[in-house]
Amino acid sequence: MPGKTATVANFPALVHASVWQFDTRPANSIDRPCGAVAGSARGYLRAVKIPAARPKADLPTPARRFDCFAIAAPGFEGIVCAELRALGIDAKAVEGGAEWNGELESVYRANLWLRSATRVIVRLAEFKAKAFYELERHAKKVPWELAVQKGRPVRLRVTCKKSRLYHSDAVAERLAKSIENKLGAESVFTSEADRDDHDADGGAREPEQLFIARLNHDTCTISADASGALLHMRGYRGEAGKAPLRETLAAALLLGAGWTGETPLLDPMCGSGTIAIEGAMIARRIAPGLKRRFAVVDWPVHDAPTWRRVHAEAEAAALPASPVRIVASDRDQGAINSARANATQAGVEADIEFSVKPLSAAEPPPGVGLLATNPPYGVRIGDPVELRNLYAAVGNLAKQKAPGWTLAMYVPDARLGRAVGLPLETVAETRNGGLAVTLARSVIPARSTVA
Repeated sequence: MPGKTATVANFPALVHASVWQFDTRPANSIDRPCGAVAGSARGYLRAVKIPAARPKADLPTPARRFDCFAIAAPGFEGIVCAELRALGIDAKAVEGGAEWNGELESVYRANLWLRSATRVIVRLAEFKAKAFYELERHAKKVPWELAVQKGRPVRLRVTCKKSRLYHSDAVAERLAKSIENKLGAESVFTSEADRDDHDADGGAREPEQLFIARLNHDTCTISADASGALLHMRGYRGEAGKAPLRETLAAALLLGAGWTGETPLLDPMCGSGTIAIEGAMIARRIAPGLKRRFAVVDWPVHDAPTWRRVHAEAEAAALPASPVRIVASDRDQGAINSARANATQAGVEADIEFSVKPLSAAEPPPGVGLLATNPPYGVRIGDPVELRNLYAAVGNLAKQKAPGWTLAMYVPDARLGRAVGLPLETVAETRNGGLAVTLARSVIPARSTVA
């Protein structure tokens, strides 16, 4: 891929872990154009008719603008940025995500529509602080009241890296005191030992408003979480297989492959059905956040009429049925039962053809489309020969039954990638469940040219 790709190796590690820690945006952000990582997603973004932002001429009064950031898993910055641009948001991809300056409406749209992002945050302040008295002085000026009602519980997450204020607990205590003084003693401050956003399973949104403070080279950036629960929590997955693929990673697999939702889709090892379900939602233009609630709607600056309009536009944009065939199979009956239950919860069961079949018996629908799947990485398959044979079987299926299609898959290492027997292009390098994986794709040659 052209341009600089954010790899796992150069994704900076966070230090000084504490109960308030684990900011997901890495240090030393590097500006990068959207297409540098996700050029293949542009076809999808041209095809999807997402309601554009309301023209500024229609606004009766000038609207407040915010510095916004969509957090992405490493390697997905360009895909997230391209999604934002499809929403009419003038975003720029940087290391760790995509940033933009926009009105509250852009925050609503980003939360509703982003398929591959982890969460959306709004930056409240940025300042230098080399001593606690400087931190306290600047903290008094932070507009905490924009994002939290008086008396509502607050949660702080602090990361310190290469700064003179290196003790995250002490930083959190000063910030908590500032919020208490500004909003009243009714606010309750809690802490918890969170895992990194990219690896945590998440859950139902907590009642607290999360603030993320990041100290890097003595510069403190304070942001308010506008999403609540992580954005992969679409609200439809109640059943999961042995190694469920996060919804955002499934969507990134499809978008990174350049799939537009206008050609057939096959997942021959569907597990709990996440790839097929995300595919059906793309094909039907269903906003992934349509059925859930976001933290931003509880903010004091929340614009209820604008939110209702944006949400109504998203509801109206959905197609009644998928325009293409989506086929998902798995050799395990329990996995198919879970996949059907999840598809039903997502409202797309009628759009997906589920069946119990071994990999070798999977059948692509007619036409030329995308074969997308997430094979096991070897954690649960102890025999390396068996694992290589499985990846080889994926390649054989592609070459024998899907000539001219595109293959997209997550591959944990180059050895297994070679076992596929097709030239694999690296779209992005990221992590899944704490493991380094490569989002790879290949255009499957026509049968007459396959050796």
